[in-house]
Amino acid sequence: MTETIILRAVALTHVRYRKGDDLGHALAWASLLPVFIGLGGFVTHFIFRRELQAFCFGLGLIVSEVINQVIKELVQEVRPATCEALEMCDSHGWPSSHSQYMCFFAVYATLLSVRRLQFADELRKVFTALLPWPFALTVMYSRVYLGYHTTSQVIAGGCLGLILGSLWYFFINVIVAPWFPALENTFLCRYLRIKDSSHIPDVIGFEYKNSRAAQTDLDSQNEGKISKD
Repeated sequence: MTETIILRAVALTHVRYRKGDDLGHALAWASLLPVFIGLGGFVTHFIFRRELQAFCFGLGLIVSEVINQVIKELVQEVRPATCEALEMCDSHGWPSSHSQYMCFFAVYATLLSVRRLQFADELRKVFTALLPWPFALTVMYSRVYLGYHTTSQVIAGGCLGLILGSLWYFFINVIVAPWFPALENTFLCRYLRIKDSSHIPDVIGFEYKNSRAAQTDLDSQNEGKISKD
């Protein structure tokens, strides 16, 4: 007698849409934004930038996801009827983790841009503060359009993300951030070059000018060696 093997897909990247639906196809890709932000964004950013603020931001998103899973297990609200075609009926739908993630990300990024980071001009600050919200709303809409969640599940996830993101921002930047200088002086942070640059006005411009100055000095040294030769 042949044993039936039941297979499951990894829900993190397993997004389905109706064949021939171009909007659904685009929204399926948009639905993967939390994966792109978490893996492509935060991991890459921390490897190359090594900022304490980014580390705390990413840690908050992980905490938010854990809270989301705990609430789902407690509430156990089923997904919409379309879950069968999507192979998602064995997981709970309230609150939407994608919506919670994106709203947490958006509100933290906005508060960070408006209250802590320093920009070269006001236009850049406003642009950076508003940038996450169209993406957050697109992901929320995609979860309903593709049939993964009901509207109420998406709204619940979004509201929870806004609350947790705001609370986490003030926890990090009011309670934890004053300790950043002490953390920067620890052996681990000095060894791994972990820092906090949020106090530097226009940090991108600051790094660019210093990089150009270093390159100019190097060119001058090379020209001096060539002249001596």
